[in-house]
Amino acid sequence: MIKIVIFFFCLFSFLISNAQGNSTDWPLFRGTADLSGNYTSDLPSNPQLIWSISSGVRTKSSPVLSDGTIFFGNDKGTLNAVNSDGKIKWKFEAGSAIDAAPMVFGKKVIFGSSDGILRAIDKVSGKLIWSYTTDNQIVGSANVWVTGKKSGIVVGSYDYFLHCVDPETGQSLWKVETENYVNGTPAILNGKVVFGGCDGMIRIVDPLTGQQKDTITIGVYIASSPALSHDCAFFGDYEGTKYCVNLVSKKIVWKIAAGEESGAIMAIPAVGYNYAVIGSEDKNLYCYNAADGKLLWKFRTNGRITGSAVITSTKVLFTGMDGNVYILNIEDGKKLWSFNSGSPISSSPAVNNGMFYVLTDDGRLLAFGDKTGKKT
Repeated sequence: MIKIVIFFFCLFSFLISNAQGNSTDWPLFRGTADLSGNYTSDLPSNPQLIWSISSGVRTKSSPVLSDGTIFFGNDKGTLNAVNSDGKIKWKFEAGSAIDAAPMVFGKKVIFGSSDGILRAIDKVSGKLIWSYTTDNQIVGSANVWVTGKKSGIVVGSYDYFLHCVDPETGQSLWKVETENYVNGTPAILNGKVVFGGCDGMIRIVDPLTGQQKDTITIGVYIASSPALSHDCAFFGDYEGTKYCVNLVSKKIVWKIAAGEESGAIMAIPAVGYNYAVIGSEDKNLYCYNAADGKLLWKFRTNGRITGSAVITSTKVLFTGMDGNVYILNIEDGKKLWSFNSGSPISSSPAVNNGMFYVLTDDGRLLAFGDKTGKKT
């Protein structure tokens, strides 16, 4: 009876949801703090490459956007700020690899690096504002919670802690200890900070106090991050199993067991419009009914999928290690468009006002849109 109640609660929630509010920015990894990768406008029907710029350095980072500027890091430790016309605005040298996407909060660009330091940079001038040091490398993006007039930047570290710092000063507000590396990005929704880790646990934390409210034992490394929608968390584990977990009841709503040829799940699901779309290292992109986990379709590529998809009400945008950028029909998974970048792509796209941006592993930022100037 409990499973039936959970199922219909989630089904109702997904059907009435139309994801996040419209925004002309993509200031966080995955667009919003819940990491759902859901974009309420549409993508161009026939996108074209508008411009590209090369940093000349390999990268695993993903781009973010704020006020017409695109920000991304690279393996050399350079944080790049690029204007909307593809011209470099400024560079900041951290001196240590920036693996994850930066985030923008207010007037600051905030990012972690492999030296274990979280830094805040003035987004206009590129000058250092503050830094906060953890005891091991940071490989996941930071996120932000806001409750009334209070806010905090949360980031995981290989020092076995989730850290929360004051966005104005960089001073520690709290930290939560885990039993292994925190590799992914914490997700935030409805007064909950939710994150997984290499200890095989999903942890739920109160953002104001840092008190750990609950844990859900999965038992397998969670190298990526959960995507949140209403009271459900969607994620995959290192063995290739996909989950939907109700964060209130702590019950598994559905679980898709890994097959013999399954690959690790390094991507974050894109959730909305009653779909859950997730890529795998087995080279497939999967689309499930978000409420019951029924497989709706899968799309085979020629390389591993480590980046996370972006969905709209009609399309799916994603990248692959085969070097392609794809747009599929979300209803049936049919390919609508693709572009071969000439380099593997392990990062996730950013979307903004009829444009989208992709960062290739060889360090090129590609801007796609409609050359006619038509907005979607």
